[in-house]
Amino acid sequence: MMPLHANSLPLSINTKSRVLSASAFPLFSSTPHLPSRSLSIRLSPNVSRSLTVVSSVLSEDRATNVSGSGTDAFKLTYLEGNSWLWETAGLKILVDPILVGNLDFGIPWLYDAAKRYLKAFKLDDLPEVDCLLITQSLDDHCHLNTLRPLSEKSPGIKVIATPNAKPLLDPLFSNVTYLEPGDSFELNARNGSKVRVKATAGPVLGPPWQRPENGYLLVSPEDQISLYYEPHCVCNMELLKNERADIVITPVIKQLLPRFTLVSGQEDAVQLAKLLKAKFVVPMQNGELEAKGLLASLVKKEGTIESFKELLLKELPEAQVLEPIAGIPLEILVPSSDI
Repeated sequence: MMPLHANSLPLSINTKSRVLSASAFPLFSSTPHLPSRSLSIRLSPNVSRSLTVVSSVLSEDRATNVSGSGTDAFKLTYLEGNSWLWETAGLKILVDPILVGNLDFGIPWLYDAAKRYLKAFKLDDLPEVDCLLITQSLDDHCHLNTLRPLSEKSPGIKVIATPNAKPLLDPLFSNVTYLEPGDSFELNARNGSKVRVKATAGPVLGPPWQRPENGYLLVSPEDQISLYYEPHCVCNMELLKNERADIVITPVIKQLLPRFTLVSGQEDAVQLAKLLKAKFVVPMQNGELEAKGLLASLVKKEGTIESFKELLLKELPEAQVLEPIAGIPLEILVPSSDI
């Protein structure tokens, strides 16, 4: 079965009626480029049986829960680059945010990047956030130009991060938990339940003896749907072999420097999804920034989302590929009646 994807439209899939509908509207006023249209496609019985429910919603007040009450879900909003806003059980988690200024690592002549679509989106446009999740200590994940004003706006926010970011985060935030790979932390959701966050091993950015950066496994409150995220598609396969994730968020297009892989993807992303027995793969396009500078001119891309889908079809044919649109929430639900 071919993996489904959004075709640049958020999706709503109802397994009971076997009808897939798609619609796209701007979530934020800063995304006027997004179209307002709708599309309906009838699915074959084989396709609908393989799905649980996937729906994309426009905002909290327009969320469509096609399965009724008693669902376990993740709502994922891509904010470009490595940045996300996730929600489960009313708990809002901000991931690797870059929302103030450009990404330039303090050396703009070498590299300077701006977002393509959410150019006008500001820190004040965020809803109230419950947790800040940081995967790596470099500026494209731990962006001080964003984190300084965020710490002033929300000084008591819960932060979960890699210990490599401790020198950067300790001066800004007072409620930080640093997780080594294998460590876990439970976040209290607003409905009284808990969301489990487990750190996994990501890339080593430096000499081989340096500790790795983090990926994360999140398990939703009813323990029925899980999510894995690591923004470089780099992991320790041996340490992940006993883990499972219904949703895998990963880059699938490689970003290469001469003799060095900045971001992996393609075959590695397929093997990651296969290892975790993913039902849904959400491809990140963290290289799709408006970049300039010497380093930007040296970065080459390898592969496409389409070539990734072809590879995935051979190895994990039942997995669904859901392409996010910047600023549009993508909600993935598991109805309790289907569990």
